Amino acid sequence: MANYLDQLKAVTVAVADTGDIGAIEKFTPRDATTNPSLITAAAQMPQYQGIVDDTLKAARTTLGASASASEVVGLAFDRLAVSFGLKILEIVPGRVSTEVDARLSYDTDATIAKGRDLIAQYEAAGIDRKRILIKVAATWEGIQAAKVLEKEGIHTNLTLVFGLHQAIACAENGITLISPFVGRILDWYKKDTGRDSYEPAEDPGVVSVTEIFNYYKKFGFKTEVMGASFRNIGEITELAGCDLLTISPGLLDELQSTEGVLPIKLDAVKAQAMNIAEINVDKATFDKMHAENRMATEKLKEGITGFEKALILLEEVLAARLAELEA
Repeated sequence: MANYLDQLKAVTVAVADTGDIGAIEKFTPRDATTNPSLITAAAQMPQYQGIVDDTLKAARTTLGASASASEVVGLAFDRLAVSFGLKILEIVPGRVSTEVDARLSYDTDATIAKGRDLIAQYEAAGIDRKRILIKVAATWEGIQAAKVLEKEGIHTNLTLVFGLHQAIACAENGITLISPFVGRILDWYKKDTGRDSYEPAEDPGVVSVTEIFNYYKKFGFKTEVMGASFRNIGEITELAGCDLLTISPGLLDELQSTEGVLPIKLDAVKAQAMNIAEINVDKATFDKMHAENRMATEKLKEGITGFEKALILLEEVLAARLAELEA
């Protein structure tokens, strides 16, 4: 009998949610995603010290001996996610997602500039922009930045999606792909209700992604849905049939070692026949729906804050390593 991972790959694009290149080699996903937390974690793994060191040395060479340590770290910081992305692209046949600095999440112009810069780095390394997704937090400002980037042929992945209003705004603005955070939604509801667990089909994160998927297919939006941030394989199997699912190495391993029949749960054709009300989301509607959704409000803010902390830690890691290299 086939394992769950092989069956899932037949109906859904499996994406590795990691900066661990070894794990990507093991599970052979089509695409890979990274975020500040994953890059920071990978940068501290001994097996990837060479990537960090090469990035720091290249930054020093670019800026010259007279540049300060903080300037070198700043340039290396800007380049490190792309350095990991380039290594990942040597393995996966599809796309890699690289995230804009989370501290720019509420600055449309700065996000646009950073997105252009990331693409320029990839293209300078000989990578076609079609293989890159620029990850941007799904604030209203982030969505507007992504809209501009998409018109320039720079594809985007809107992350930290917790509510239907974010998903609709992304689709209406021509975003390539969104990442609804299944597990983080579950975390919030467990804490808010005091419940220890939910059955997979009733899992609030699963329900949210299912709602988004059906809405997109009902109204013919081309934006892809990529469920993310899973806590258990039950959440994943309940979303079989979703456009994409980005999964951590631990859960990929569990799926690969589990045998049984995997039913398809999400169906684009069935969604077209569903009775779903259409909502047009302008800024006023977005702000109203966001304010009324306590979970989305809290988790979006928390997610951005978490990524910001990871970036600060990464800067500290790079500064410490540069000091060692130049001691």
